[in-house]
Amino acid sequence: MGRSVSKALGALGAVTALVALGVTVPVAPVVAASGSMIDLGTLGGNDSIAVELNQRGQVVGWSGTAAGQTHAFLWERGVMTDLGTLGGSRSEAYEINNRGQIMGESGTASSPERAFLWEAGTMTDLGTLGGSRIWPSDLNERGQVVGWSTTVTGQGHAFLWERGVMTDLGALGGGSSGASAVNERGQVAGYSTTTPGDYRAHAFLWEAGTMTDLGTLGGGESIAGGINNRGQVVGVSTTLAGEERAFLWEAGTMTDLGTLGGSMSWPSGINNRGQVVGFSTTASGEEHAFLWQDGVMTDLGTLGGDRSGARAVNERGQVAGFGNTVSSLNHAFLWEAGTMTDLGTLGGKLSVAYAINNRGQIVGWSETASHKGHAFLWTR
Repeated sequence: MGRSVSKALGALGAVTALVALGVTVPVAPVVAASGSMIDLGTLGGNDSIAVELNQRGQVVGWSGTAAGQTHAFLWERGVMTDLGTLGGSRSEAYEINNRGQIMGESGTASSPERAFLWEAGTMTDLGTLGGSRIWPSDLNERGQVVGWSTTVTGQGHAFLWERGVMTDLGALGGGSSGASAVNERGQVAGYSTTTPGDYRAHAFLWEAGTMTDLGTLGGGESIAGGINNRGQVVGVSTTLAGEERAFLWEAGTMTDLGTLGGSMSWPSGINNRGQVVGFSTTASGEEHAFLWQDGVMTDLGTLGGDRSGARAVNERGQVAGFGNTVSSLNHAFLWEAGTMTDLGTLGGKLSVAYAINNRGQIVGWSETASHKGHAFLWTR
C-alpha cells in the first residue's frame, strides 16, 4: 500500500518544461492470455467489481446484494464474504493489507459516508475530525489509514488514523488538505491549499508532525498521489505553460517525467524500485500507457487500438491496465518484458484491470456473456 496513486489525483484542475527526458516507443507485441480469468461472482446481485488484492491473493471490492444494496466483500479461495455495513445500506472496500485488514467506506444509520477498518469479522467506524464527512484513501501494513475528513468548522483536512486515534495533519497555510497515500514508514503524501481563499493546492509530504510543501513544476498547483517505502513521491503538477505533467519527487527535487511526445502525462502507481506507470498523450494525440524508469519513459503500446492506460505496477515491473483492441473495445492487459498480453473477458466485450500483486495475479472488472459486470481474478 502507499504506492498506488489514489483517487485524489482526480481533484487536480487545470518553469517551462524541463530538459526532455528519454522516450522510447517500442513495437510491443500483443499476445493472447495464457492464464485464467476467474469470475468471482456476486453477493446475490447482478454486478460486482474487484479493486485490490494482497500478496496472499485475498481480493476486495464491492457487489450488489439480493436485496438491491451494495456491500463491500472479501473474496478468498472461491468464497465471497459480505463484510456488511456500519448500519447503512451501502459499503465499499478499497484496500487490503497482508494482515487481512480491509479499509473502505460505508454508510451508517445517520450518515451516508464513514471510513471503516475491517478485521477478523469486525467493521470499525474510524470517526471523523469533528465534521460529518470523510473519505479514506490508503492503508499500510501497520494498519494506518489516511484520507480526508471535515472538521468542526466544515473545512476538509488530511488525517492519519492509527489504533483508534485520528490525527489532523493540518494544512500548508490554506484552509484545506487531503492525504492520498501512506508508506510503511508512516510518511504521508497528499495535497493542501497554501493561501487562504486560493483553491489551488500543492503536493505535500508529512512526516513526524511536519508537513512539507513539495512545490510545483512551475505552474500554480500540484497533487501528490502515491509514495513508496523509499520516500519517493509521485503526482501531477502544472507547468509554467499550464500543461499537466507526472512528477517524481525525491530528496527535495521534483522531476518532470516528461511525456510520450504529447503535452500531458498522469501517473497511477509507483513501486519500491522507483518505476512509475500511468498514461500520456503521444505526438498524434492518442493516450498510451507508460512505464518510467531512470529517466526513460517507455510507451507500452496498445492492444491494437488507439488508447491504453496503466493502472498499477508490482515489484517485478509487471504492469496491469487496460487497452483498446482493434475493435475499439477496452480489455484488461498484463505488460511484462516488452509484451502486452490481452487478458480477455468473462464472455462479454469489456474488461479493466485495477491492481496486480507480486505473484502477477490481477483483479478488475469484466462484462459477462449475460451483459453483467463481475469482479475477476486473473492468474496463471
